[in-house]
Amino acid sequence: MDVMKRYASPVNPAVFPHLATVLLVIGTFFTAWFFIFVVSRKKETSSLIKELLISLCASIFLGFGIVFLLLTVGIYV
Repeated sequence: MDVMKRYASPVNPAVFPHLATVLLVIGTFFTAWFFIFVVSRKKETSSLIKELLISLCASIFLGFGIVFLLLTVGIYV
């Protein structure tokens, strides 16, 4: 405990912009897929589980993408 090691991030800060871009693109893909799925379906063929899974994937990828975007521009959250 006398000598404390400096904290090292598990993700290299040099890859923050690339990681943010990839995650935001994937999240945008899932968002577009969700939008097309909801708009093009019929009222009788409602699939709540599929809607929830697509929207969950979109929100997770967009959420982590925004976190890495904030880290890229220097807003450390």
